Amino acid sequence: MPPWVGIMNSTKAALALSIALLTPSALLAQAERSTPIAAPLKWRVPDAVDAPYPGTIMLDIDATDTERGLFRVTETIPVAPGAKELILLFPQWLPGNHAQRGPLNLLVDMRFFADGMEAKWERDPLEPNAFHIVLPDGASEVTARFVHTSPLSAAEGRVVMTQEMLNLQWEKMSLYPAGHYVRQIRIRPTVTFPEGWAAFTALDGQSSPTGRVSWAETDYETLVDSPIFAGEHSAEWDLGHEVSLKTLADEPGQLEIKPEHLETFRNLVEESLDLFGVRHFDQYEFLLALTDRMGGIGLEHQRSSENQYEPDSFTNWQLMDWDHNVIAHEFVHSWNGKYRRPAALWTPDYRTPMQNSLLWVYEGQTQFWGHVLAARSGLQRKDTVLGIFASIAGQYAEAQPGRSWRSLEDTTFDPMINSRTTPYPSMTRRRDYYSEGALIWLEADQIIREGTRGKKGLDDFALAFFGMNDGDIGQLTYEYADVIDTLNAIYPHDWDNFFQTRVYSPNQPAPLAGIQKAGYQLVWKEEPNPYDAGKMRHSGKLNLKYSLGLEVDATGRIAGTVWDSPAFQVGLVKGAKIVAVNGEAFSAKVISKAISKAKERDKPIKFMVQRDERLQEVAIHYTGGLRYPWLEPAGKGKQPFDELLAPRR
Repeated sequence: MPPWVGIMNSTKAALALSIALLTPSALLAQAERSTPIAAPLKWRVPDAVDAPYPGTIMLDIDATDTERGLFRVTETIPVAPGAKELILLFPQWLPGNHAQRGPLNLLVDMRFFADGMEAKWERDPLEPNAFHIVLPDGASEVTARFVHTSPLSAAEGRVVMTQEMLNLQWEKMSLYPAGHYVRQIRIRPTVTFPEGWAAFTALDGQSSPTGRVSWAETDYETLVDSPIFAGEHSAEWDLGHEVSLKTLADEPGQLEIKPEHLETFRNLVEESLDLFGVRHFDQYEFLLALTDRMGGIGLEHQRSSENQYEPDSFTNWQLMDWDHNVIAHEFVHSWNGKYRRPAALWTPDYRTPMQNSLLWVYEGQTQFWGHVLAARSGLQRKDTVLGIFASIAGQYAEAQPGRSWRSLEDTTFDPMINSRTTPYPSMTRRRDYYSEGALIWLEADQIIREGTRGKKGLDDFALAFFGMNDGDIGQLTYEYADVIDTLNAIYPHDWDNFFQTRVYSPNQPAPLAGIQKAGYQLVWKEEPNPYDAGKMRHSGKLNLKYSLGLEVDATGRIAGTVWDSPAFQVGLVKGAKIVAVNGEAFSAKVISKAISKAKERDKPIKFMVQRDERLQEVAIHYTGGLRYPWLEPAGKGKQPFDELLAPRR
């Protein structure tokens, strides 16, 4: 054997041994890997341009199938001469929702016809709310036929159709052509209602009060901003200044309202017009449903609003005082949010994503004025409104540790990232730009009043910022700098630093400065304030957030636990059920008594808790007693807060 053969064999043996000693991961590291390269995404839907769409769309909706909760839609869309394709969009980014909320999953039996012949279509792979319809040569129109299957239970979404009423929101049962500003798309709507039902909407040119109803041709933006409430039992009242209250109810007797209570709605209109000085509507309709069968709603529009009260809110007016605020809040939005709107929240169509910056102005100041105007008008009692402010003050003072890591500004993303409830909302935070925003604007009001010795306040900001261009029913956008400049014109102050710390920075002190400057203080009592008492009485839930750190329903089921509270520390979490307290079967009275006695005897409270199939006994060492937030004057006589809530007319 030649020498080189021996050398070669020994080399082969060494190589075989080294391969055998390699680990699987080492072999994998040495193996070849396929490495695809991403191809550019092919976006096939054109951006909107500010140019008219050719022709007028005919929209026909059959809303008579209340048994099955179905809206049957026929929509005829003209097409441009020579077009080879029509792209239709289902609205996704809906005004007032502050998020991509179009319920595309509810549309079924989707079919398209070009000049009467069924047309081929496909869904866009990148934008599934876009439908591409292939057009034959010479096609002049496309007819879309589909069914909107409205939810039958809350588990499927908001119920919008019952045996007695319906709430038709056009954007949820119509399509629009891509490539145009929605204000440039013309449309003529028709709806067929159950026999004898009255239909209410801010749309112009209604052809008849009931049955098959048509309205005058309008643009798609106005259509979407003009929803319908219709029902079997209805009533309407003129509130003056071209404003009306149009109400539906589950039962006819629920529509009875005393003259003095109806007068508070008229007062609301007067107080609001006095505050803002102008109107950004030619007519306005409060659409109000007195129901617990159709889903709750509070949604703003420029010439109307969608509102829900509990069924007995008229007939048990005083008892249901806690429930009356949504009307005031949504009315303020006609000025703040619909007319004056943050530039990043205005979009040319319902495809362009909305950016939720400045929601602490859009919603926060609306929340502030909604509470103030409710008190000024008498729509809610002053003690109820003070209870509302106490409730939100207590929340941020003691029951929301999430403020340590998440700024108020960051919660403006909540509609986009948090469509469901979370296990621990006190740590997650939710849409706090509403209520914490209201407390921040209360402080701004008091800074102005202090600095001007009561000559000016946030009323002056409202008049200057929202009260312009009387009769303009379009939209006027603004930026952060516009807010700061207007405030400085009312009263010079370091407003930029004011908002940068309170809105844009986390881990700030509880926002109680406005309450304190207004001459009130947050105190704690063993009984709930009027607002919290009303809510608990109606919901059947017992709010123990400020004592044990939990909320529990009438059966003992835990509805929520405050992060790091006594309940949290022993593992009491949402969904678990308290079976017994100190050996007694659970009831609201039993658990409340146990909390009070623990304060006197300094003994742990013992709970028997069921979680899934397991029973467990836990003990909480808590001696603070029952605690509920209240606001009380810090001194004698009339306080600035009293002046703020007092009627102006």
